[in-house]
Amino acid sequence: MVDFPRTGRLLGIDVGNVRMGLAVCDVQQRMASPLDQLQRKSPEQDATAFSKVVVKELIVGIVVGLPFNMDGTIGPQAQKYQVYGQWLGTALQLPVIFWDERLTTVAAEEMLWDAGLTHKKRKERRDKLAATLILQGYLDQRDLVQEGVPLTP
Repeated sequence: MVDFPRTGRLLGIDVGNVRMGLAVCDVQQRMASPLDQLQRKSPEQDATAFSKVVVKELIVGIVVGLPFNMDGTIGPQAQKYQVYGQWLGTALQLPVIFWDERLTTVAAEEMLWDAGLTHKKRKERRDKLAATLILQGYLDQRDLVQEGVPLTP
């Protein structure tokens, strides 16, 4: 596993074919918050957009969500996003880890539906909220393992 900094802001990314949701955590790495949504463009334009986020938000590491299959295997979509995440880490010169994001978009959609938002409002927020769930999931699990809490599969 990548040696991640234990302090400093992390960037959580919900990668998609068209849009990517972004989230950040606080410097103590305790709480994730939605940040933004980026439209995917060319690799050069994506790198430029992410570079601006990294500088503005003082990012020290990246958590990329991977859509594992329900049986825990990595399918073609997850492989594609893994390649993208590795490329992004190299382009930004930041450590990257990958986090199982199964059903985070579904959970985000349900939360937004329950909040009574219109389809348009849900679409505007879904990817950012999914990125927040990915990043918070990573932070929570990492802290549980650090504390020695046994985790069940």
